[in-house]
Amino acid sequence: MVQIPRWQTIAVVVILLLGLVYALPNVLPRFDTESLPGWVPHKTVSLGLDLQGGSYLLMEVDLDAAFEQELEDLEQRLRLDFRAAKVLFRNLGVSGGRLQVDLVNVEQLAEARTIVIEAAQGFDVEVSDEGRFEVRLAELTRDGRATSILNQAIEIIRLRLDETGTREPSIQRQGDDRILVQLPGVDDPQRIKDLLGTPAVMTFRFVDETASPFGTAPAGSAILQGEPDEQGQVIPYVVNKRIMVKGEHLTDSQATFQDGMAVVSFVFDTIGAKRFADATRDNVGRIFAIVLDNKVISAPRIREAILGGSGIISGNFTVQSANDLAILLRAGALPAPITYLEERTVGASLGADSIAAGQIASILGFALVIVFMGATYGRFGLYANAALIANLVLIFAVLSGLQATLTLPGIAGIVLTIGMAVDANVLIFERIREEVHLNGRGPVTAIDAGYRRALTTIIDSNLTTLIAAILLFQFGTGPIKGFAVTLGIGLVTSMFTAIMLTRLLVVDWLRRRRPQTLQI
Repeated sequence: MVQIPRWQTIAVVVILLLGLVYALPNVLPRFDTESLPGWVPHKTVSLGLDLQGGSYLLMEVDLDAAFEQELEDLEQRLRLDFRAAKVLFRNLGVSGGRLQVDLVNVEQLAEARTIVIEAAQGFDVEVSDEGRFEVRLAELTRDGRATSILNQAIEIIRLRLDETGTREPSIQRQGDDRILVQLPGVDDPQRIKDLLGTPAVMTFRFVDETASPFGTAPAGSAILQGEPDEQGQVIPYVVNKRIMVKGEHLTDSQATFQDGMAVVSFVFDTIGAKRFADATRDNVGRIFAIVLDNKVISAPRIREAILGGSGIISGNFTVQSANDLAILLRAGALPAPITYLEERTVGASLGADSIAAGQIASILGFALVIVFMGATYGRFGLYANAALIANLVLIFAVLSGLQATLTLPGIAGIVLTIGMAVDANVLIFERIREEVHLNGRGPVTAIDAGYRRALTTIIDSNLTTLIAAILLFQFGTGPIKGFAVTLGIGLVTSMFTAIMLTRLLVVDWLRRRRPQTLQI
């Protein structure tokens, strides 16, 4: 045990140096951190909502609306497929979470069944002898789609928040249909709410100029409201339900200026560019509507084929609204509407008080442990104190590397780790004392036996605590997870410093001084 291979010594030194480099940005001013070379780690530990204030938003995802939209998409496809196959139908529509359609001619039942089953993959289809079809989303498909919709909504919310420059938002799923968002340091929560609450479903459709927007929309069309004109009057449009190009084919969107006015530029992917080119080439002279969340934001007339796969959305935009729209389009559409169930704002003064209390607790606990170890174990206690300092550096290095968010429970985990970090050294040093005083061993054999025989106990005690931390992280939420993260990281780093680092320091002293007796 007192023979340490050279590679272990090098490994300990390298790990400590890396820990120092990764932890260093946390104590440097922000300006100095940004001026560091690109190859130097810049990441720091972010403060949570309870430490620097911010907004707490609990939202609910309307899964039923998403399922309803899937049925409506199926309705449009069946309408086109039936017409293409010359199958006569009536009463095609969606209501109460199901799609219904009646055949005019029952003799076409077999052909219609083939069309419906082919189009309604993942749906339960019921067919009556009278030619009535009822289509519902299958239960197994419904559960899978619910999970997919929640995950997609979380990812899109994360993308939207990242675009706004909101630093380290915490986004978590709660229950079957809820999402919790915590935004530390956000000073404009209303803008964030508006940004997150916008579905941002963009489509490109043709305007039916033959129908009056002040009457009843013909089959296959809908009356949508447009943007107010210069006199403040809202212009309605009769818009075809059939979508020319979907916004999901947008690859980029930027706020820019054209003729001194704020506009939004967009670029399609290959599929979207081809569909847009084909549609504009075949419909020169027609008006097409750019529809965002069932509202016409622009309705230009096609002067010529648009073949470049890009375009400009103009309207009554301000610089801020153009930038927000560009962010929404880049992030993509939410798969379902969301509603806010709870909103709380945490003041920065509470965060300052929490930080101060956490600092006092950490410094006081650290100082008491340092004094106790030094007074109880002398030189060996100083080695344990050096390992404790290295342990704190490694904890913040790992938190910085993971871009973790430090919360008040996380500080509690660090304070607890400070007290527990010296447990391993206490076990080792007491074992060495026992070997010296009770068994009469010399310095080398006592140190060797102390580290070797205490190792099993140290591993067992830390492993059981680590298992508890893992379970807290797996099944806990919010603050409990923050506590579990810092506790788990502290256990791993304390095992390294208490065993590897102190043993290296003790063995180095033993080789240099070659003492005849141990004072411990």
